[in-house]
Amino acid sequence: MAERRILALDLPRFAVDRAIRREPALADAPLALWTAEGPRRLITATNEHAGIAPGTPLADAQAIVPGLITRPADPAGDAATLRALATWCGGFTPLVASAPPDGLVLDITGCAHLWGGERPMLAEIARRVRGLGVAVRAAIAGTAAGALVLARGADGAIVTADRQAAAVAALPVATLRLDPDLAELAERFGLRRIGDLAAQARGPLARRLRPATLTLLDEVLGRSRRPITPIRPAPPAEATLDCAEPILTAEAIGAGIARLTARLCDDLIGRGEGVRRLTLTCLRTDGTVQRIGIGTGLASRDAAHLARLLAPRIERIDPGFGIERMVLAAEVEPLDGRQAGLPGSAAAAATRREALARLLDRLRGRLGARAVVRLDPVPNHWPEQAVQPADPLAPPRPAPSAGQARPVRLARPPRRIDGVSLLPDGPPVRLGTMRVRRAEGPERILPPWWQFGLREAPRDYWRVETENGQRLWVFARRRDGTPEWFIHGWFG
Repeated sequence: MAERRILALDLPRFAVDRAIRREPALADAPLALWTAEGPRRLITATNEHAGIAPGTPLADAQAIVPGLITRPADPAGDAATLRALATWCGGFTPLVASAPPDGLVLDITGCAHLWGGERPMLAEIARRVRGLGVAVRAAIAGTAAGALVLARGADGAIVTADRQAAAVAALPVATLRLDPDLAELAERFGLRRIGDLAAQARGPLARRLRPATLTLLDEVLGRSRRPITPIRPAPPAEATLDCAEPILTAEAIGAGIARLTARLCDDLIGRGEGVRRLTLTCLRTDGTVQRIGIGTGLASRDAAHLARLLAPRIERIDPGFGIERMVLAAEVEPLDGRQAGLPGSAAAAATRREALARLLDRLRGRLGARAVVRLDPVPNHWPEQAVQPADPLAPPRPAPSAGQARPVRLARPPRRIDGVSLLPDGPPVRLGTMRVRRAEGPERILPPWWQFGLREAPRDYWRVETENGQRLWVFARRRDGTPEWFIHGWFG
């Protein structure tokens, strides 16, 4: 099994960098962010021009630095931006996790060779993050905790699993980011380096600095490993396209989609799988992400068909200042190869079903998934409620026996019409301006027992033919003995 390799990004001034991205004029001014803790306002982050330590009361900070510019901290916005940045890093590896409040962890196992090795990959990722206006420190190790500690204390370090413990032992305890009271206690005991902690007896250390500190120490030293929780699971199949120059037009995006779908489908043919859902992620040069997706009725690896489904959604993509990478991820299921087969054979029927599925996929793409359904019969007292939407490709539901002929088209809801009958319970002889030539019935349909006599009354249905040749399905509903006539359907 390959050794796990984790690349960590530490963003030491993330909150301040985000504030400067919103207000570029603050870049060269002393800036501090503050938050309220009860009645006090405390500094939480500053840039290099402020010279104030976090935790300083806001009033004291303004007295020390008269020209200090202050802004309220926005932890929720910082967390959302960190998650968006983690999604953007998904262009380098599918397994990316956030390490709040200002860190990211990338599992690059098996990915580094695509970038020429671990060092070029680390340098390229750091360069691109700095290009977004975010300060970054990076390191690679065998565990996530170890890589984060190295990034904070030894920017650019790349260590193997057997050298990880020695590399982190010389780093300050502050890089562990313990709770302030635990960090103060360790300082009082003279434990200033991670190696000093590692040299202590585990029992007394756990009593003084809590068992969670021992767990963190083991992960940092590489003695134990905790799996990362990626912001999204790794897709079963994926194709990536790096753009030589940032692309800005719909035509260029469409050409990229065509290349990605062809590459993805070639891979799926060898794996005996087909696409059920596609998600196209476009990584922009400003660090933001645009995403579109489509689904298929049946598993497919027809590249032209998949590209055709994505094409109408290209207009939803805002390229901004340019798209530098496109990632096409697929949810798949097994799909065996088939021959066309002779007419009437099972293979020919499967081919026709696939053609129908492609047509339905295109209709759903234009009209929406809810607009393309099949109505299946279900048992119900009222005819207008005796159907429900179903997937057109699903096996048909057997129709309940109605006992009487039913029209091919129903009015929803039934249409009220003036009717005349010669007898109280007899058929209609006139409906509106139409004279009835012949009638057959009645067929009485009762409401559900819990509605009987309350909101609904029994209906007496008649199949009638008018003088102008229309064949209608009508019913009379009697309240207080007076019939009310409705047209409910038309026979073909």
